[in-house]
Amino acid sequence: MAQRCNIRSMAATLPPVATLDGAITPKDVTRFHNEFESDPRNRQSMNAVCTTTINKVALNRQRVNELDRTFSIHLPENAITAQKQSGRCWLFAALNTFRGYAIKSMNLDDKFELSQNYMLFWDKLEKANYFLDNILKTLDEPVGSRLLDWLLNAPMQDGGQWDMFVNLVQKYGVVPKSAMPETESSSATHHVSWQTTGKLREYACRLRAAHAKGASMEELIERKQEYVSEIYRMLAIHLGEPPVRFDWQYRDKDKTFHREGEMTPQEFYAKHVGLNLDDFVCLIHDPRPGHDFNQAYTVKFLGNVTGGRPTEYLNVDLGVIKRAAVQQLESGSSVWFGCDVGQYLDRDLGTMDLRMFDYELVYGTRNGLTKAERLQYGHSCMTHAMVFTGVDLDADGRPTKWRVENSWGEDPGFKGWFQMTDEWFDEFNYEVVVEKRFVPSECLAALKRPAIELEPWDPMGSLA
Repeated sequence: MAQRCNIRSMAATLPPVATLDGAITPKDVTRFHNEFESDPRNRQSMNAVCTTTINKVALNRQRVNELDRTFSIHLPENAITAQKQSGRCWLFAALNTFRGYAIKSMNLDDKFELSQNYMLFWDKLEKANYFLDNILKTLDEPVGSRLLDWLLNAPMQDGGQWDMFVNLVQKYGVVPKSAMPETESSSATHHVSWQTTGKLREYACRLRAAHAKGASMEELIERKQEYVSEIYRMLAIHLGEPPVRFDWQYRDKDKTFHREGEMTPQEFYAKHVGLNLDDFVCLIHDPRPGHDFNQAYTVKFLGNVTGGRPTEYLNVDLGVIKRAAVQQLESGSSVWFGCDVGQYLDRDLGTMDLRMFDYELVYGTRNGLTKAERLQYGHSCMTHAMVFTGVDLDADGRPTKWRVENSWGEDPGFKGWFQMTDEWFDEFNYEVVVEKRFVPSECLAALKRPAIELEPWDPMGSLA
């Protein structure tokens, strides 16, 4: 009792703590109401938005009438693909750039596809191994630390980046879709991802507990190998086992039959795609202060293949990105890119256009953040990968809009095809993959210097 009295009396002698009293008061609510009622447009907007979606209310009908789906540069296009209920856009987009080469090599029709399921299997297995290796590298990181929380957040998600795709191709090659077709779980990845993620978190717990009890690194690595074997079994149950060799024969679009016999995925890639992936570079536009142009960046703990190439970006001015993309399209090759697809997107019309929705008319205010500020304050990052297959240039050779191959099937957009205004490109496109020959030498020189490492949670570490 005396102790409690002493505490109270001591507390009474402390000076009052300064507080920021930011509570909403009844007076504030009255002011908010009066301001809302003072403009009848607010009531009109409320009546409209309470009964339909904001994008339908804000849709700029004049902009819809101005839609033009012709392009001055328009590559031959193949049948639209569908990633369905999965986050494999980066794999679909990359394989869609590859299949054009395969179709030309074998004189096939536009419905030919490379197996997205094959790449998904190896990506998830490699991500599991990569995650566990990172757990072994951070065994003394305390539970609850920002780094450990980040590692545990999504060790088996579907997304990825270009260099992660390159790692898979260089290690495992590619196969026709017929050699490893889709399964229920490849088209709807929630269950396989959730089940394997649960096991990986369990494995992380067990490895860290064994380390705390004095297990040697050799013992931990041996245990890790057993865990990866279990993940392989789970993936095979959901996705099927990937072929090590397969028989390949086909009939081309001229009805000529070809029998090539048994091939490995690496042999198939070399013969029917044949790109030297070291000739490509991933350009980004990151205008945040302190993120210099003509500088290479990488992100800590971002990858999928242990011992593979790191995820590396070359940050350049927007003009460099656009010129390189246009030149690659002019050369006859499509362009893989990553963007924040949900911004100012009309899914039905298949348009990404800053002027397609007049939100300011509805709300009486607009989002005033710049591209750099959106990155700094968490309002934008790379969320989706697609492919440029065309561009419309004005009389002075400047792009006005871009033709986009998506992987959402044929229902959205113009039979599955989308288009992006050049203004939208400026604000929400973040990366393109192009051949190095289309990039100025003074920009490429940055690749000879060590890349600056960004923290794992940096927005440039987001996965498409």
